[in-house]
Amino acid sequence: MVDVFVTRVKDLNVDDVYPLVLESEKEGFRFVRRLYDEYMSGANRFGCDGEALFVARQLNQMVGICGLNRDPYRPFGNVGRVRRLYVHTDFRKYGVGRQLVSNVIMEARRFYTTLSLRTDNPMADQFYRAIGFSTDHAPDNATHWLSLNPESD
Repeated sequence: MVDVFVTRVKDLNVDDVYPLVLESEKEGFRFVRRLYDEYMSGANRFGCDGEALFVARQLNQMVGICGLNRDPYRPFGNVGRVRRLYVHTDFRKYGVGRQLVSNVIMEARRFYTTLSLRTDNPMADQFYRAIGFSTDHAPDNATHWLSLNPESD
């Protein structure tokens, strides 16, 4: 397998992400389409302070995507939210998702004390728990959370 590289993008090429939209919809997921639609409309471009969008590429193909926003359910708190993590089926189990979320965590540490997310997918639940997210005492509108200041726990 050729190396996959994760980079932060400021201007998402929507033509590059569209194959991921189609792939995710084959699996019954709607959240990559939502990312695409919100990016196209300008509703969410991951461009505010404390926000970022990361993509994983193998050569010229986008194989994964993950964003960071301020948690919309806690707009005045120090909580960021992992958004729209998706990895193409052919690239799962190679650490691509871990690389994407690691980049989100590094960026989130600059702005937030806690990172939250919501998923109802059992595989995603296992993934997030394996990389350190907790489900105990998750805040409202979240299923998982991660303290970004572990020394203060």
